[in-house]
Amino acid sequence: MAGKTVAACTAALIVITAVADALAQRGAAAAEEYPTKPVRFVVPFAPGGGTDIVARTVAQKLTEAWRQQVVVDNRGGGGTIIGTELVAKSVPDGYTLLFGTTTLGINPSLRRTLPYDTLKDLEPVTQAAFQAYVLAVHPAVPARDVKEFVALAKAKPGTLNFGSPGPGSGSHLAGELFKMLSGSDIVHVPYKGSGPALSDLVGGQIQFIFGTILSTFPQVKAGRLRALGVSSAKRSSALPDVPTIAEAGVPGYSAASWNGVLTPAGVPRSILKKLNADIVKILHSAEVRERLAGDGGEPVGGSAEEFRALIRSEIAKWAKVIKAANIRAE
Repeated sequence: MAGKTVAACTAALIVITAVADALAQRGAAAAEEYPTKPVRFVVPFAPGGGTDIVARTVAQKLTEAWRQQVVVDNRGGGGTIIGTELVAKSVPDGYTLLFGTTTLGINPSLRRTLPYDTLKDLEPVTQAAFQAYVLAVHPAVPARDVKEFVALAKAKPGTLNFGSPGPGSGSHLAGELFKMLSGSDIVHVPYKGSGPALSDLVGGQIQFIFGTILSTFPQVKAGRLRALGVSSAKRSSALPDVPTIAEAGVPGYSAASWNGVLTPAGVPRSILKKLNADIVKILHSAEVRERLAGDGGEPVGGSAEEFRALIRSEIAKWAKVIKAANIRAE
């Protein structure tokens, strides 16, 4: 009886091993063949913005590498929720990708409900790039560095106004984080887009912004604005002489606009590995690094685990800021 049991167990083990080997071979074959048809790259913004530019750069290089069309599909609206939901609820076969942004870390706390779970319904592939915000002031502001600016804000509470593209935007939260960590009394003025906010700053209607390098650098270079600090943890290669806000007087401060590639949850691991390897190779190429740097971007191209950790940490960080500032999406 015991012999029959052992024989049966052995036979079962052989079958299980054979099935596992077959599945592994099928997965490897799927990755080797992938993609066999056009891939949709969903960008949750309208065409023409910084995120769209980076996405199109990656899509173009993937098309060349795969000899298969990678089509950018702009699905703006709803604070990036519309495009993100489309991907989160799509078939997990690797043929629908999301070019996600900073809003993945903001929306879970900013919105009362979301039609998807950011951490469960999406699978990170790799962070593509990040761009620091610049603390830029109007030349009439009597502060030459971050320490002087904080001292001015404390000496004249409620008199320094900063603009942003709207409530809950990355630059708005960068300002609220600055307010929290510096203990200064600054006032947020929401605009409908970054263009009007920048225009009013140059015109002197507001005193400062946390703007992207891409939008603020030309104004700084022309002398119409003064850059006091960059928001990232490390100095920006685009503005190497401008200190980080943390090193210039607000310890622990770090904020940035970032983006990366994700898929719906459930995509085969072999395809995820291929996506990561191919996209990281593109981001590390000299041509792409130079192209992104020209727009103020800092290419990343790390592991899926690193990108997942970033999203988790961003959700936790912005949850505290949003709660403290009592921010709600309009």
